[in-house]
Amino acid sequence: MGTVRRPSSLSEKINDTANPRVYFDIQIGSQDPQRVVFSLYKNIVPRTAENFRALCTGEMSKDDQLLTYKNSIFHRVIKSFMIQGGDFTNHNGTGGLSIYGAKFDDENFEVKHTRPGLLSMANSGPGTNGSQFFVTTVATPHLDGKHVVFGHVLKGMGVIRQVENTETKDDRPVQDCKIVDCGELKEGEDDGIPVPADGDIYEAYPEDHTGGVEMEPKDAVEAVSKLKAIGTSYFQKGDLKAALAKYQKAIRYVHAIHPHPEELTELEESVRTELCALKISCLLNCAMCQLKLEQNRDVVKILDMVATAGKHAPNSVEQTKAYFRRGQAQTKLKQYPSAIADLKKAAELSPTDALIPRELAAAQKAQAARAAKEKAAYAKMFA
Repeated sequence: MGTVRRPSSLSEKINDTANPRVYFDIQIGSQDPQRVVFSLYKNIVPRTAENFRALCTGEMSKDDQLLTYKNSIFHRVIKSFMIQGGDFTNHNGTGGLSIYGAKFDDENFEVKHTRPGLLSMANSGPGTNGSQFFVTTVATPHLDGKHVVFGHVLKGMGVIRQVENTETKDDRPVQDCKIVDCGELKEGEDDGIPVPADGDIYEAYPEDHTGGVEMEPKDAVEAVSKLKAIGTSYFQKGDLKAALAKYQKAIRYVHAIHPHPEELTELEESVRTELCALKISCLLNCAMCQLKLEQNRDVVKILDMVATAGKHAPNSVEQTKAYFRRGQAQTKLKQYPSAIADLKKAAELSPTDALIPRELAAAQKAQAARAAKEKAAYAKMFA
């Protein structure tokens, strides 16, 4: 009878599929709860992992106090650093209990704080671990040797990002970010996170999808192409908010390679050309959705990004769309001189488009009406 090989290297232990899996169902404000699944490093820090696992299941109590994360909150959130929770007694960072008593020792510091999505123990100094923990949202090497890393996010990093980006006052979320349920997933049990019906398999942020590893350009092209197609499907169904979210997500995946891929001369020409084309198309599609959603200031900002230099600049059709849509947004914002200038450029680029003269005439009429109104007001002042 053969023997099962045990993981030996640190990397193997971290990625061991036999590690316990636990989950949080997190509710932000009045939103529907969303699930995050964690892997716990039982074969690296067994006591620390067991503490967290048992606090997820709520299987223990002490002096009539149920030891569980259920209904506790993330009381401290610092963008581009971490989100912190686990104080189920005081809910403000001053309390919490471990399954071993009030505090327990640091087990070891083998795993470093090298990337987003790591689970680590919060403490107030050496040997003061309780129930409080944090999830990193960036690499935090300054915490190495001070805090015990004991797990990582397997699925749902996008939910962690939502908590990270929630509004705060003095580092405390304005609206509760609550763990409304938690528990352990048995071996082979479904994680409870449904496969998206729209086919979007990508995390909200590219660095989370790749586990902090830099994305390859060809993978970015594939991701952006798929996300754009999903966005277009939503747009065709009239779901503008969902379409906009997918286009914005696609742009983030372009930026994972570089905010201005046209400048990356080291990329293969075909890859650079495709990335630039996808970026411009997604920006224009964002603007289309934002126009219909009356997000006019965002339209102006996003179309400013379309103006790129060099041979990867928008073609005349794309430039026409950019000037026309920005002109429409500026008209709605009553920025008539800018609107008229953009619409005139659009008309020059596409002289046969009947819509452009109509929009231009409307902007000119609105500007003339405002000028006449101002003139009448001045005349009245000095009459």
